[in-house]
Amino acid sequence: MAIEIGQTAPAFTLHDSEKNKVALADYKGKNVLLMFFPQSFTGVCTAELCSLRDNIAIYNNANAQVFGISVDSVFTLAKFKEEQHLNFPLLSDFNKEVSTAYDAIYMNWILDMKGVSKRSAFVIDKEGIVRYAEVLESAGDLPNFTAIEKTLDTLN
Repeated sequence: MAIEIGQTAPAFTLHDSEKNKVALADYKGKNVLLMFFPQSFTGVCTAELCSLRDNIAIYNNANAQVFGISVDSVFTLAKFKEEQHLNFPLLSDFNKEVSTAYDAIYMNWILDMKGVSKRSAFVIDKEGIVRYAEVLESAGDLPNFTAIEKTLDTLN
């Protein structure tokens, strides 16, 4: 079931690339930007996350915590984060529960892979309400960063 603007964001707890547990509930009182991406080390995913890295001040100024989420293991995410010098947490949805809860999952993807996160963006406000939702069918497309930033601007 697609996530709708105005609904409460599905709660979750995932491990980050440093093996720490991260719960969405821990960020109540802060805006959150969830960026689901298919796989580390691929061209479009690298460009997307490096764009977030290079523009992190925009999100920091909007009192927003950025999280990258994929079904990659914590070990893969740690290497990807290190190599790309990413300055925000990457969360492993290895069991595909959060991607499924956000309706951001390819059941069948390239090379017969099943259960890969769809490139998606969700802005969640300080009260845990979804204020922006974008799920892309094509992994080659990038989220609308301008719309994301405008949404964050309205929350402060």
